[in-house]
Amino acid sequence: MLYVERNDEGKIIALHNSPQTNATEHKTSIDQEVLDFLEHNAASESWQTLLTISDLGFIRLLEDIVDLLIRKNVIIFTELPEKAQEKIMERKKIREKYASQSILTVDDII
Repeated sequence: MLYVERNDEGKIIALHNSPQTNATEHKTSIDQEVLDFLEHNAASESWQTLLTISDLGFIRLLEDIVDLLIRKNVIIFTELPEKAQEKIMERKKIREKYASQSILTVDDII
């Protein structure tokens, strides 16, 4: 999620990864206003940051899809490559640990 900072005319002047005093409005990375701002104002590092933020959400989506396919017995967890099993279990443990230490939900991570 991106947090938008605006000037007095209501135009975006900055994007933040977390809420700021002057940036509490949130937008998605595919919002046309955000894309227009980046097109006219951002360096290549900003595009890389936007891709990274998008990747985090996409990774979570893929995890949810894999979980669903396993629950529905479309795929069997043990048939996945060993490295894939390790990565999935690693992420699950991290999310569980984080959720147990925070009042935030797992969905708030992304």
